[in-house]
Amino acid sequence: MAEAEIGIIGGSGLYQMPGLTEVREIKQDTPFGDPSDKYALGVLEGRKVAFLSRHGRGHRLMPTELNFRANIYGFKQLGVERILSLSAVGSLKEEHKPLEFVIPDQFFDRTRRRISTFFGDGVVAHVAFADPVCDEVATAMMQACAAAGVVGKRGGTYLCIEGPQFSTKAESNLYRSWGMDVIGMTNLQEAKLAREAEICYATLAMVTDYDCWHPAHDSVTVDQIVTVLLKNASNACNVVREAVKVLPKERKCKCGSALATAIMTDAKLIPPGARERLKLLLDKYLGKEGPS
Repeated sequence: MAEAEIGIIGGSGLYQMPGLTEVREIKQDTPFGDPSDKYALGVLEGRKVAFLSRHGRGHRLMPTELNFRANIYGFKQLGVERILSLSAVGSLKEEHKPLEFVIPDQFFDRTRRRISTFFGDGVVAHVAFADPVCDEVATAMMQACAAAGVVGKRGGTYLCIEGPQFSTKAESNLYRSWGMDVIGMTNLQEAKLAREAEICYATLAMVTDYDCWHPAHDSVTVDQIVTVLLKNASNACNVVREAVKVLPKERKCKCGSALATAIMTDAKLIPPGARERLKLLLDKYLGKEGPS
């Protein structure tokens, strides 16, 4: 039986999930190393959930240092079928104001040092990623924003940079010319790996401030940003609770069959080590005994 059905990833400013009952913490050992922190398992609005602090409690891990594979695989080990990802972002458009939430439907990759797949080392799979966000989860998030009294906007592109530095003005203005909506450092890899793991995924992008393109950017103080960050975290918790309420019990999306036609390698040629490492993903299609 699954330990949890819904996963929650807390971003900057959100290191625990208020309202979680029957809480117990569990450390997951994955074939890809250690996740960012222990998973907090519990019940939220009558649903079994698992919460993970993306950067670790105390914010100890830089975006580049995150073990994205371990984080997502750990959720898979727990039986999670949907992930609600919370992420602090900067705004690249005047219309996306601090304290507002954006639920992007696209991602754009500007990272350079990330591992974004579970596959390799003798096994190849190419999942479809044209629509990287689960419509069911994004719809639930949008409904939840309305119920929580928070401004939520559906659609737009999340541009993912390497960090840990923020953008230069030249970069920020280039991203604006491309039509990007918000900028962050973490969610693209999560989305790709969740798709490979056949887990539904959507991002609640919490706008903290305007990126450096904005004329008023230099007058924003760290204290002001922290204030917005904490307010966003409080609002995000309310949105998550409402989203968990309205998420359908059964999935009707295609996320749960993303690997059905994606595995390219002849099953007989998959190395035993790779077969064992990826058994949670491959058993469904190759059988628990593997190729004969």
